[in-house]
Amino acid sequence: MRETNEIRDKVVLVGLNSPVLKREETASEETLDELSALVETAGGETVGIVLQNRPSPDPRTFIGEGKAAEVKLYCENTDATMVIFDNDLSPSQLRVLTEALGVQVLDRCGLILDIFAQRARTREGRLQVELAQYQYLLPRLTGMWTHLERQAGTSGSGPIGSKGPGETQLETDRRHIHRKIDKLREDLEDVRRVRNTQRRQRRKNEVPVVALVGYTNAGKSTLLNQLTGAGIPANNRLFDTLDTTSRLLSVSDTMDVVVSDTVGFIRKLPHQLVEAFKATLEELEYADLLLHVIDVSSPEWQVQAQVVENLIAELGAGELPRIDVFNKSDCLPAGEIMPHGEDICSISAKTGQGVDKLLGMISRRLDKGTRRVVLHLPYDQGGLLDALYREAKVETVDYGETIDVTAVCGPRILGRVQAFIAP
Repeated sequence: MRETNEIRDKVVLVGLNSPVLKREETASEETLDELSALVETAGGETVGIVLQNRPSPDPRTFIGEGKAAEVKLYCENTDATMVIFDNDLSPSQLRVLTEALGVQVLDRCGLILDIFAQRARTREGRLQVELAQYQYLLPRLTGMWTHLERQAGTSGSGPIGSKGPGETQLETDRRHIHRKIDKLREDLEDVRRVRNTQRRQRRKNEVPVVALVGYTNAGKSTLLNQLTGAGIPANNRLFDTLDTTSRLLSVSDTMDVVVSDTVGFIRKLPHQLVEAFKATLEELEYADLLLHVIDVSSPEWQVQAQVVENLIAELGAGELPRIDVFNKSDCLPAGEIMPHGEDICSISAKTGQGVDKLLGMISRRLDKGTRRVVLHLPYDQGGLLDALYREAKVETVDYGETIDVTAVCGPRILGRVQAFIAP
């Protein structure tokens, strides 16, 4: 989908704060501000915000009949074309509210899926989004379209060729979506196989993997650009990166690493997206080091960091070595105390401040005895040169009385060539 500056919809945001809802399910001023930023990312404009406090959600309209009437009036006064809830709504609540308010109604999950559908560029990203959309759609079929209740031509009174199998249109559509989901999962398994092949090759070459993780808009793409000159578009908006980007980085003169940027996390991330994006996020499980990028200029940074911690644990990467990278430190007021510790680094990915210190920390955490050596290989040991090309970083080769090789070697290949290392 091409990007445009045109306003797609004028949106009224609605949230319910209730003591019976879990903390991650309830709405607050902070989560509604974040929802407003998501609307902007999707190309909409927020024209009003309604935060309702209730002892418990209303089963039919979620916010209660009176508040629903108030929201309808709000929409009419602001010419709003859409209402988006900060909470998850049931299929029947979506249908009832759409009828009652007279405009399209979405919940937070539906909005995030729409943004992902706009932003995904690679085939893998699109497959993942499509899978998540179908998983979101499946339980909502009945509530969204009443025509799906009809029988598919069992009476015999319809036109020739219309006699159906005797099942409802709903059941037919359900089977069709299940088939689509199965096909998408197969395609994503193919993607995983390709990733595994690439990963095995990196392991063989002893190239460590550093994965950037963090809350959406924390500055991961800006940091990757600063480290590697990747040239990835880095804009100040949520979910600007959906497709994983990997680049080779020379951390020191004896160490190269692969740095992978990943999709940003967010609170209330739809469960369908956590599942669908595992093909991308499984890179975390196989990383040698995580860089948790935190936007320290955000007043919500502690909450955001906890959201990321929880999702890292859910993805099985909670025990991996990690450096907490406090980004945007240049945006803090002068004199404000930054978090500090052995595995904490304060930087500005935009200006480059603190990046040298971060490179030094990465080098120390990943140092596994890699050395630059000069080798004098006898000609009858030429097979070792092939091994060096496969398993080390060969810098120079000169042919004289011996094959003189300068190479950066890991411990495994060092053990094989120990006898030929120049003193």
